[in-house]
Amino acid sequence: MTRRIQREKMRATWALPSLLLFLAFSSSFCKASASASTKQDKVYIVYLGKHGGAKAEEAVLEDHRTLLLSVKGSEEEARASLLYSYKHTLNGFAAILSQEEATKLSERSEVVSAFQSEGRWAPHTTRSWRFLGFEEGLDRRPPDDGGDQWLLPSSLDKASEDIIVGILDSGIWPESRSFSDQGLGPVPARWKGTCQGGDSFPSSSCNRKIIGARYYLKAYEAHYNGGLNATYAYRSPRDHDGHGTHTASTAAGRAVAGASALGGFARGSASGGAPLARLAVYKACWPIPGPDPNVENTCFEADMLAAMDDAVGDGVDVLSVSIGSSGAPPRFADDGIALGALHAAARGVVVSCSGGNSGPRPATVSNLAPWMLTVAASSIDRAFHAPVRLGNGVTVMGQTVTPYQLPGDKPYPLVYAADAVVPGTPANVSNPGSTVHDRRSQCLPNSLASDKVRGKIVVCLRGAGLRVGKGLEVKRAGGAAILLGNPAASGSEVPVDAHVLPGTAVAAADADTILRYINSSSSPTAVLDPSRTVVDVRPSPVMAQFSSRGPNVLEPSILKPDITAPGLNILAAWSGASSPTKLDGDHRVVQYNIMSGTSMSCPHASAAAALVKAAHPDWSSAAIRSAIMTTATTSDAEGGPLMNGDGSVAGPMDYGSGHIRPRHALDPGLVYDTSYHDYLLFACAASSAGSGSQLDRSVPCPPRPPPPHQLNHPSVAVRGLNGSVTVRRTVTNVGPGAARYAVAVVEPAGVSVTVSPRRLRFARAGEKRAFRIKLEAASRGRSGARVARGQVVAGSYAWSDGGAHVVRSPIVVIFD
Repeated sequence: MTRRIQREKMRATWALPSLLLFLAFSSSFCKASASASTKQDKVYIVYLGKHGGAKAEEAVLEDHRTLLLSVKGSEEEARASLLYSYKHTLNGFAAILSQEEATKLSERSEVVSAFQSEGRWAPHTTRSWRFLGFEEGLDRRPPDDGGDQWLLPSSLDKASEDIIVGILDSGIWPESRSFSDQGLGPVPARWKGTCQGGDSFPSSSCNRKIIGARYYLKAYEAHYNGGLNATYAYRSPRDHDGHGTHTASTAAGRAVAGASALGGFARGSASGGAPLARLAVYKACWPIPGPDPNVENTCFEADMLAAMDDAVGDGVDVLSVSIGSSGAPPRFADDGIALGALHAAARGVVVSCSGGNSGPRPATVSNLAPWMLTVAASSIDRAFHAPVRLGNGVTVMGQTVTPYQLPGDKPYPLVYAADAVVPGTPANVSNPGSTVHDRRSQCLPNSLASDKVRGKIVVCLRGAGLRVGKGLEVKRAGGAAILLGNPAASGSEVPVDAHVLPGTAVAAADADTILRYINSSSSPTAVLDPSRTVVDVRPSPVMAQFSSRGPNVLEPSILKPDITAPGLNILAAWSGASSPTKLDGDHRVVQYNIMSGTSMSCPHASAAAALVKAAHPDWSSAAIRSAIMTTATTSDAEGGPLMNGDGSVAGPMDYGSGHIRPRHALDPGLVYDTSYHDYLLFACAASSAGSGSQLDRSVPCPPRPPPPHQLNHPSVAVRGLNGSVTVRRTVTNVGPGAARYAVAVVEPAGVSVTVSPRRLRFARAGEKRAFRIKLEAASRGRSGARVARGQVVAGSYAWSDGGAHVVRSPIVVIFD
């Protein structure tokens, strides 16, 4: 039977530059070379399973060429079509193939899957790490001391120098102070990587901090016919975009005293979460040819899989991937990131991935495999208050980091964008899936009439188009400033931008207040007061509305996202080749920039994984993920429940297990460990694409594999609870010695939960104990009301030793 061939699909595009955006790629394919392809040929990944490790690299390469020769006309054509040979941790290759050739290869017994390489767009901190420290009582140093060790227990100061964090992204700006190697010891002897030179990236760009750097663009150039625009990208590991530099410094940047964004905002000591860890950079994201190449980047699966394969072979301990997919996700056997992460996990590498920015709509989270850590985004306790004084005496509080101010402390006329458009501007959005109902309010390019906005503060609404692009349009039309209002779905969440003119952004309720005032006044005015950085904002953290939500559409029995981390208005290092807005007309240069998105929260989780790895170098990747998840908190800094940006109470579909607490994760007490074989059995039973997936030909799927909810995962999710389900779990004692634990249960509404046994006794460290969780549907919920079909209910169970260890796992039930 022909195995599934993943076909190319048009991808929906988000239009916010500081969020995780996924770009469409065309249904037409450009030739990589005249001898190797036709207009119908595309880049396919041919996946053969786990690398056995016995064969030499040249022998593996020859096997791949032999397979290609079975569908190509000559040995020369087979060699020319091969782009990558994956040989370190997984067995497979990427090649230029016709659909017929890919189908023939997929029918061979040694081939697990053959699927088309997709394009994925990645442009998916001072205060954020100090905020995490405040939450846990970790603040050991004065706020602007600039030292590297404030977050780390003293025992990890040296151990973390041996940890290597890989960054899969758009490259790095090596001259940033965040990547200084001052005071660091020699590069770990086990490191096998290289510093790949190239355009503006001499070998001296690497040091004892950036110990390796590579770049990958064969699939990108095959798709775009070698069309790399040197104006917007370097053919080297150097970062033109800024995104990769930002994520790298968030994860493992050195402490830099006095860092700030443009205009001095967020001034403080900028530090990554694992500031003494080493960095290895894998550049696989490149600009999309088109009208905004400096804004839009794409990352092709074949390039990313080559990067992941090399990263594990080089010796990274953690791999941070702020990249994901929009649209219907492919099954695990046809997902390059999932396959790369599986084989990385088998080698003990923790893979942390961004969950996406398609929230708050449900079932939008990406990177869904249980062997990766999927990260949602939440706020920190910092804001950039910018009062807006309306002409009727009402003041609303906006936020901004634009360095520009309107001249004179005086009122300026206010105008709503929808009342100031050029004639003929359409009211409706053509995209039927859009939540924007009136394009005229959006300040889209060339939509504003100069005679209606000149010298005025223009009120624009978020929704369609780039936030910073709206400011550029107001400036083009002669407006004096921009007031950017949230749509209702974004609630009180306010991402800030360094606009190209004066302006501020306001929450949805405040935007309504401003519009009501405009409608009630014949000559509305406003004064925009200067912005200032404010800390200790409450409540915090709050779940970001843009953060993608569960449930997991591939396999609802695996809760996604796994955890949440700071991702709103995060300050980190930036590329010297990119302006803070990345707009073509913006020529400002900054060393540090503020961005928002799960791309920013992902490296926070990566750093937490690096710290746990430093403390416990012999732990598996599953144990490290478990430690991070089971020690997360569902409370905010004041002890109340985590909230969403719209004011509602958040839950596991928003934040997974909760908000990360890196210090707690160092000593979790118990962990849920899982093996490569366990993941293969899970994939056999997973319900994605209507059937399971055999991910390794050497491990056949049994006739009746265990159901997916039986995977030994740190969370519990069950879909379609009819009657009762018994879930089995096993925990390993990672404490110092003998221990006793008792369980406490919070039952989901309408579900009876019984854990047996209710007490676990461990005689020594490393001992395992199994237990059962029986979930039984009740006719009515705790309130007496019936549980509606399709309703998601949540609870938890937690093992406690009566002391420092509380090992908590969420329980989620989806009623069909």
